[in-house]
Amino acid sequence: MARQGYQEQLEELETDVLYMSEVVSESLRSGLNAMEQKDEELARDVIEGDSEINEMYLNLEQSCIDLFALQQPVAGDLRFIASSFKIITDLERIADLATNLGEYTLSAQSDMFPEVDIQAIGDLTLEMIDDAMLAYADRDAEACFEIDTRDDELDSLCQRASTTVMRDLIETEIDGTDKEDDIESLMGAVSRLLLTIRDLERVGDHAVNIAARTLYMVENSDELIY
Repeated sequence: MARQGYQEQLEELETDVLYMSEVVSESLRSGLNAMEQKDEELARDVIEGDSEINEMYLNLEQSCIDLFALQQPVAGDLRFIASSFKIITDLERIADLATNLGEYTLSAQSDMFPEVDIQAIGDLTLEMIDDAMLAYADRDAEACFEIDTRDDELDSLCQRASTTVMRDLIETEIDGTDKEDDIESLMGAVSRLLLTIRDLERVGDHAVNIAARTLYMVENSDELIY
């Protein structure tokens, strides 16, 4: 393959990775909106849309394999392709977590724990994803460290939210004659909310992974990889 064709393939890979990130971010945003609005139709759209993202991932994975096998890249190109390969894996996993939000929405029966601001946590994860992908596009090493630092804020938000849920659970008194059903409903709500918090925390971890691979791509540094 001519050198020009090879460079075009590299540029196309970057464009496709950035496009995948937009689709994944939109899926996560829709999952959060479905939860907030109790929109079952939107939740189903998120769940059904996961197959499209999986197909996108497999196509990009094959593109990376082809570049490795046919071009035998070295130095900066090798790091770019390897990092892109890792980044699409993180994006695919974020999409899976967005699908979880859709499933939680469909199984929810009632509103509980309004003092836990899931949307604020979700907004922070979306910002982290968008900024991590911008760092990838701009080859911005400094931004990678900022995203890693912001993950501490996300972890603190998630910890406080989980603590609030457990405190309220301990303080809740079940009244009425049908206590068994009330308890089952309460425990279901608690479980869904704790799983939602856990999943959003994992989204943040994947955003940090993207930043870490970007830093490796730009500076050949594994400082953020763990």
